[in-house]
Amino acid sequence: MIATAPAPWLTVQQGSAPLLLGMPHTGTTIPADIEGQLVSAWLARKDTDWWIERLYAFAADLGASIVRTGISRTVIDCNRDPSGASLYPGRATTELCPTTTFDGELLYRTGAAPTEEQISSRRRQYFDPYHRAIETEIARLRALHPRIVLYDCHSIRSAIPRLFTGTLPHFNIGTFAGASCAPELTARIERLCDDGRFSRVTNGRFKGGYTTRHYGQPQQGVHALQMELACRGYLREPQGEVDVSNWPCRWDEAMAAPMRSLLQQVLMTCLAFAGEAAA
Repeated sequence: MIATAPAPWLTVQQGSAPLLLGMPHTGTTIPADIEGQLVSAWLARKDTDWWIERLYAFAADLGASIVRTGISRTVIDCNRDPSGASLYPGRATTELCPTTTFDGELLYRTGAAPTEEQISSRRRQYFDPYHRAIETEIARLRALHPRIVLYDCHSIRSAIPRLFTGTLPHFNIGTFAGASCAPELTARIERLCDDGRFSRVTNGRFKGGYTTRHYGQPQQGVHALQMELACRGYLREPQGEVDVSNWPCRWDEAMAAPMRSLLQQVLMTCLAFAGEAAA
């Protein structure tokens, strides 16, 4: 495993296995000039995919490559369409440079929301380098393997009425309605997630973001999927409203262990599927 840093906020861990993990929403860094425009730093970090990098810490030992940005999704969301087009037309969502939290709370002070020029600048500074790293790793791994899996790692609070009704299943698999990876890979992962301990849905509220949709090209040997985890599956998620006193909750190894064990099986299944093309 070779770790490189194309930018101070961008980490690339290079493995040799046919598996690449993307982590676009685990970052918490907000440049000072942007933080000064925000209502509160806590609100700006509220929708972080908390502790996902710890949950998947085992991936490096499997030989997987990992691309992770340390920049907060409030600065720019690396899993949104860079054109600004909505991934879910007609449904509540957040933008390329979000102006609200998932709950609809305003992120910026009056008159301080990012301008088109500022959005373009953030895209050049943070979005484009992240995706160049993804593209570079895909090309490197495809030179080594006839088939690879791009696995995009995410999590979200279990109940967010503005985004979805009720309580989200533990595992939310997104394959862009089947277009981004082979049905056989999806079916294998579904069988693992349906082992009885956790709940699962495929292409439900979350069908995969920009990364899954843009890079998933099964016919070209790149099978992409998004795994959106409900936080209660690996964290002691507060019930009801979260606030600065209870969110984010602390990392708990014992609490995370059952979900981590199943995720290890999921990634090993991805590796086995990719490896079959070379057999």
